[in-house]
Amino acid sequence: MFARTPRLLLRPGWMEDAPALAQAIGNDAVLRNLSRAPAPYGLADAEAFLALPQDSRMPRMPRLLAFTRTQGAPRLVGGCGIHEAEDGTPELGYWIARPYWGLGFATEAARAVMSIARAHNLPAVRAVHFADNRASGHVLRKIGFRANGTVERRYSPARGAEADCLVFDEGEAARMSVDFAMDLYGDALPALAA
Repeated sequence: MFARTPRLLLRPGWMEDAPALAQAIGNDAVLRNLSRAPAPYGLADAEAFLALPQDSRMPRMPRLLAFTRTQGAPRLVGGCGIHEAEDGTPELGYWIARPYWGLGFATEAARAVMSIARAHNLPAVRAVHFADNRASGHVLRKIGFRANGTVERRYSPARGAEADCLVFDEGEAARMSVDFAMDLYGDALPALAA
């Protein structure tokens, strides 16, 4: 599963991406906002993540790395995907390497992943972010998610503790947003889902 946006190529991670992945995600400022990544994060962690098989229960859920596709050689800037939460709900997750914060890559990647989710008719997706990570809340609102008023406690290995997370649901606006590429190739979608 691949996606192309104006500035990014999103694709599955390959084992040769392990050194770049370890370097990009291994920053303390990045790790403190993640609940699913070990801390510290090294090459062995990247290799273990890249070796994970696709979840056989929900094979259509994307798990992609984001690379720049403009101005020179591609650079790994982050990752975005949908995983199954503990209660079975599809949950959007993403991270951006510290040098690329504030450039809109998280929004661009999350929009692409949500387009894939809609094309594969995944059930309603939710997302969470640590309450002190306001930038992540801005990303979610930009792509049509809405805070549902729920606060969950989640453990962050980098923080070494649980912290409050705000829960967002995929808003109706997100489900209805126009994706011209999906409209153009809509007749091919049933074949993709098979």
